[in-house]
Amino acid sequence: MTEPVLKKAADAGPRRRLQVNPPVFFVSATLILAFVLFGALYPRHAGRLFATLQAGITRDFGWFYILAGAAFLIFVIFLMLSRYGDVKLGPDESEPEYSYISWFAMLFSAGMGIGLLFFGVAEPIQHYSQPPTGEGRTIDAARQAMVLTFFHWGLHAWAIYIVIGLALAYFAFRRGLPLTLRSALFPLIGNRIHGPVGHAIDIFAVLGTMFGVATSLGFGVLQVNAGFNYLFGLPVSAPIQLLLIAVITGMATLSAGIGLDKGVKRLSELNIILAIALLAFVLATGSTVFLLQAFLQNIGAYLGAVVQRTFRMYAYEPNAWLGKWTLFYWGWWISWSPFVGMFIARISRGRTIREFVTGVLLVPVLFTFLWMTVFGNTAIALDLRGTAPIVEMVSDNLPVALFEVLEQLPFSALASGIATLLVITFFVTSADSGALVIDMITSGAAPNPPVWQRIFWAICAGVVAAVLLVAGGLQALQTAALVSALPFAVMMLFICYGLLRALQTETASSTIDLSIAADAPPVSARMSWQQRLASITHFHDRHEIAAFLTGTAQPALEAVAVQMQESGLTPMSTQDEDHLDLSVPHGDYGLFRYTIRARSFRAPSFAWAETDADAAEGRHYRAIAYSSEGDQPHDVTGYSRDQLINDLLNRYARFRHARRLA
Repeated sequence: MTEPVLKKAADAGPRRRLQVNPPVFFVSATLILAFVLFGALYPRHAGRLFATLQAGITRDFGWFYILAGAAFLIFVIFLMLSRYGDVKLGPDESEPEYSYISWFAMLFSAGMGIGLLFFGVAEPIQHYSQPPTGEGRTIDAARQAMVLTFFHWGLHAWAIYIVIGLALAYFAFRRGLPLTLRSALFPLIGNRIHGPVGHAIDIFAVLGTMFGVATSLGFGVLQVNAGFNYLFGLPVSAPIQLLLIAVITGMATLSAGIGLDKGVKRLSELNIILAIALLAFVLATGSTVFLLQAFLQNIGAYLGAVVQRTFRMYAYEPNAWLGKWTLFYWGWWISWSPFVGMFIARISRGRTIREFVTGVLLVPVLFTFLWMTVFGNTAIALDLRGTAPIVEMVSDNLPVALFEVLEQLPFSALASGIATLLVITFFVTSADSGALVIDMITSGAAPNPPVWQRIFWAICAGVVAAVLLVAGGLQALQTAALVSALPFAVMMLFICYGLLRALQTETASSTIDLSIAADAPPVSARMSWQQRLASITHFHDRHEIAAFLTGTAQPALEAVAVQMQESGLTPMSTQDEDHLDLSVPHGDYGLFRYTIRARSFRAPSFAWAETDADAAEGRHYRAIAYSSEGDQPHDVTGYSRDQLINDLLNRYARFRHARRLA
């Protein structure tokens, strides 16, 4: 007698010491460790290599970065304004899991990081003292400095994040594909995303994320060292920076071991509080009226210059400024995009594309502009008025720029202490969250991979940051971002095309019900209209859906799996509390997968913001089915055993027909 093949995931999970997608995990880990060994054993050779790579990419591929950045911004604005803007990131009946206030608050936190603290003063003061064209330390240079800073931190950066976040959210929540980058190319290569091409895409994403995170950590440790030097007289040196990386990476490892809710969540809340407090302090103790006036004027100047700046290559007046600043930023944002993109995707289920693009473009950008104005214009004003020679103070030591400005304000020691603590907490959350994203990619979006895998990637991020600092300092950090982003930028262009292809078929896929198509089961196997009405109008609690999964859906999938075994196939099935999955490998033809998941939705409410109590009580649940064919996720709540079997077989028949197997 054939043994059942549907087993609970919990039965197998605890015994599995490694839960990864082997090609992605081992190739990524090998390449990263090889880089670490090369940089650690041959730091001088690594430094020369970094310099050569940066010069070559700036010379030969600078135009590509500029064109790609413009293309991403044009693409997301087109989606926002087009008819595709009404498409939901999830089933048509899905609702946002967070209110606008909660969602905006999380976007607000996503727009903050080590970079704002490091470059909030350093970048404006550098553009002011050494502009790409014209004379430095003038009124015109001050205006141009803020426009350039806004350009680097504005719409283009978040358009890059939107491309990845939107693709992840659309294909995962609306098409039922895994929450990994390879899913975005499903419209172009189909089930080959599960093969070598898909593995290569995820490997590029891992390498880009790792070097993007390491770049941020490198900037962070330079600033922590400068803060400790200002507060306690700790020397600024490479050994001290390596020690700081080891200590803070250890804190990130501890945070990873504690878990997402107790670790990253609490540190993120602390980050927001400290950042707003520091911003409010500088705004209140500095030239408040001037800063508010400058904020509005800077936005106007940026909007007036954004088109020209988007395509500015300095072709007629070549200089190193473009590679040092704009190209570095574009590479940094691209390499950082899987990290931020996955975060904003996970919190945006149920939003329309128009809501998603508008919110992500405006909320973080406006906060970033306010931050750069408050810190950047304060530093420039101090130098212009002769109050403090900020330019001379930071000309050879960018990490100390923030502390030199804070020293000119009241309670400077307290403010510098808060700034240093903020950099440390950002360091920890960046390393931990980056490790989480890399772990999700290398594990194939596994729901609960072992904690040690996340700890491994957190340690890798710290080690890579240390190697980059030893091998070349700031130049190495810039080169790492540029090099790792180049292949991924090409992938992003294909992702845009794949997303557009999927959206072009959206009308058909969202209106055709395959259960009543030409290959549908007999009428007797469909839901009656009384069944459908009862299913639509009834709000199910979690226990009802769990009972449906175990009492109806599991026997249905089990029956199909047993029959497939007798037909010579090798189905693989898993089950946990709110998830059933049946996978059928077909060698080079790909993998067929049919999944039923319990999904929660917020019940109708007139409350303007949810509370913790409401979050648990004000939700209802549905059983949503997905298939590997990338078709529309559909509600199967209330189906009978035979109806579920027929729904599964319809999807499987289409899978075989598309591959000429039937």
